Amino acid sequence: MSESQHINQTQAKVVIPEGQPMVSLLGSGDELLRVIEGAFSADIHVRGNEITITGSPEESGVVVRLFEELMELIGSGAELSPDAVERSIHMLRMATDRPAEVLSLDILSSRGRTIRPKTVNQKRYVDAIDRHTIVFGIGPAGTGKTYLAMAKAVKALQNKRVNRIILTRPAVEAGERLGFLPGTLYEKIDPYLRPLYDALHDMLDPDSIPRLMAAGTIEVAPLAYMRGRTLNDAFIILDEAQNTSPEQMKMFLTRLGFNSKIVVTGDVTQIDLPGGQDSGLKVVQHILEGIEDIHFSRLTSADVVRHKLVSDIVDAYGRYDAAMASEPRAISKRPRNNRR
Repeated sequence: MSESQHINQTQAKVVIPEGQPMVSLLGSGDELLRVIEGAFSADIHVRGNEITITGSPEESGVVVRLFEELMELIGSGAELSPDAVERSIHMLRMATDRPAEVLSLDILSSRGRTIRPKTVNQKRYVDAIDRHTIVFGIGPAGTGKTYLAMAKAVKALQNKRVNRIILTRPAVEAGERLGFLPGTLYEKIDPYLRPLYDALHDMLDPDSIPRLMAAGTIEVAPLAYMRGRTLNDAFIILDEAQNTSPEQMKMFLTRLGFNSKIVVTGDVTQIDLPGGQDSGLKVVQHILEGIEDIHFSRLTSADVVRHKLVSDIVDAYGRYDAAMASEPRAISKRPRNNRR
C-alpha cells in the first residue's frame, strides 16, 4: 500500500448490542460476513461484538450503514440470507431506498412464511397497488409481478377491503392449439391457469381454497369469462396480459366496478399472439399513461428474484433483441454452405 493510499484510510467501529447473537448477523460459519467481505475492498475485522472497518472514508461509511441496516432488519424479525445482504449492498450503493424499509415490509404472512418485496422497484410496485385503483406491473419473468399482486389481493380479502378475488389469464397458447388438446374445455384451459392456483396454495390453507372457490369468493377463470360483467367489491388480477389483444384489454379494464382494484401484469418480451398481432399490454401504455389513478410500474432484470442466472438470461436476450432491432438482417447475412 502506498503512503497516499494509507493516508486515505479511515477506521470505523460498529458495536453490536450484547444480547444480539452474532451468528444472526454474520451467518452460520460466517457465511454472510464472507458475502460482505467479497463486496468491499475495506478490511472488516470482527472481535467479540465489535466490528472494525478499515478502508477509504466512503467505503467504510457504506459498510457501517450496511451493518446498521442489517441490524434493523434483524430487529424487525427478518431472517438474513446471502441474497438479502447482496440486495442491501446494492441499494446502499445506488443510494435509493433504505434496505431496512424495503426488505422489512410485510405484505402477507401465511403458512409459516412472510411475503415481502425484495427490491426497491418491487416495494414501489406494492406501494402503487395501495395508492392507485389500476396498476400495471410490467417486467421480465421472475420479478414477482403476479405473486406480489396476489399477496396484496389475499391481504385485502382477509382485511375485508374486498369481498372476492378474481384471477384471470388469456388462454393463448405458446406453440399449442387448445382445439387439438385432449379433454373437456375446462381441462384444456386449466393448464394456463395452473400458475395462479399454485400461488394461491402458497398463500392460503389449501383445504380452504375449494370452499372459497365454490362460494365465489375466489374465482380463477380465462379472460373470455369476463366479458359483459361489472366487477364490484373485487380485487382483480389479469396475468400474462401481453397475450391480450387491444380489444381484449379494453374489454377487461372496462369491467371495473365500485370499490374494486385492478392489477395487470405481463412481460412484453414474451408475446405469444399469432401472426404479429398487436399486444394489448403494449398499446395500453400509449393510451393510458398519465391518467390519474392509473399507474405503470416497470420492473427490470435487477428485480428478478429467482436463480441469479434468470437475471443474466433476461439481460442476454435483451441485448440480442436490441442488436436484431438495429440490424434486422444480421441472421440472413450469415454465409451459407454451397451445395453441389
